[in-house]
Amino acid sequence: MLSAVSGSALAQAVGSTAPSTLPLLVGQGAGSASYSVPIQTLLFFTALSFLPAVLLLMTGFTRIVIVLGLLRQALGTQAAPPNQVVIGLSLFLTFFVMGPTLDKVYAEAYQPFSENKIAFDEALKRGEVPMRAFMLKQTRQSDVALFAKLAKLDASVKSSEVPFKVLVPAFVTSELKSAFQIGFLIFIPFLIIDMIVASVLMSLGMMMLSPVLVALPFKLMLFVLADGWNLLLGSLAASFVQ
Repeated sequence: MLSAVSGSALAQAVGSTAPSTLPLLVGQGAGSASYSVPIQTLLFFTALSFLPAVLLLMTGFTRIVIVLGLLRQALGTQAAPPNQVVIGLSLFLTFFVMGPTLDKVYAEAYQPFSENKIAFDEALKRGEVPMRAFMLKQTRQSDVALFAKLAKLDASVKSSEVPFKVLVPAFVTSELKSAFQIGFLIFIPFLIIDMIVASVLMSLGMMMLSPVLVALPFKLMLFVLADGWNLLLGSLAASFVQ
């Protein structure tokens, strides 16, 4: 009897309890909606997953990391500096180069959005302006024309008006070209050292001695005496048009 009464009471309690749902919106301001904390967290981590692609494709990271990788190959050092150092240095140099652009994005887009003065869509539009200006300054007109042609855009469309789907691949292509041009200039002096060392070893009959191993100290000495890090990093930073 008691079990039947308790069972019926439990059934009534369960039936009277409405299923709880997660609210998407917790309030609405002037022309904008405020999302609940779980939804904001979900959106944040979703946006965070796209950060590597943004870093690679819309900043100077591509040019910098390729040049540093080519420098390591030109020196002939297998793992010095290691990949962690190369990527870390590339990241910090990217933030240094992108500093003025990121400051504009923060002041014109993120700060008003964080203060609920503008909507998310408006923040994206404002943040796009300085990023577009930076990429256009680094992108060759021939690359923009190529991808505009592939996208079948009208010929009257100006470079400053092309959509991001055209600008981003054109920018990446230009960055790859610039990186390989700088890498070619880096390789020339070290290649000359390799040729001289190989010729000397060949003339001395030292066929079993590795020219790469013998040339490495001379390459390092040349790089240090020429203050190579200052020249390379300074030239890399100055190669970006602001």
